[in-house]
Amino acid sequence: MTELWVERTGVRRYTGRSTRGAEVLVGSEDVDGVFTPGELMKIALAACSGMSSDHSLRSRLGDDYSATIKVSGAADREREVYPHLDERLEVDLSALSDEDKVKLLTIVRRSIDKVCTVGRTLKEGTEVNLTVTDVG
Repeated sequence: MTELWVERTGVRRYTGRSTRGAEVLVGSEDVDGVFTPGELMKIALAACSGMSSDHSLRSRLGDDYSATIKVSGAADREREVYPHLDERLEVDLSALSDEDKVKLLTIVRRSIDKVCTVGRTLKEGTEVNLTVTDVG
């Protein structure tokens, strides 16, 4: 299983890392060149939806189809939650008949609802446990 962690690199700045060598810069929204934790959550949702729908779209549109998934949603700063997130999958379906478009979009939605772990987790909620360890 891939291990994940963040290391503090400055005031409200961290680098996220994985044992597979990936890195992502994380910080507050007033810092250029970093993602906020909330932005990373939204990107994870969009990427999960894209990956979950890839097979269905690829099988009907071809291996080189282009897609963009935009995700948005403002934080409720009083409660520090994102109460609502909107995703928009942008893909060229002009080569399909209206009937085939409806069928494909139904399949895409079902695929995302069935296998997008991030979306399913956000919809269901999850228990989070924090342990603080004194390493000194």
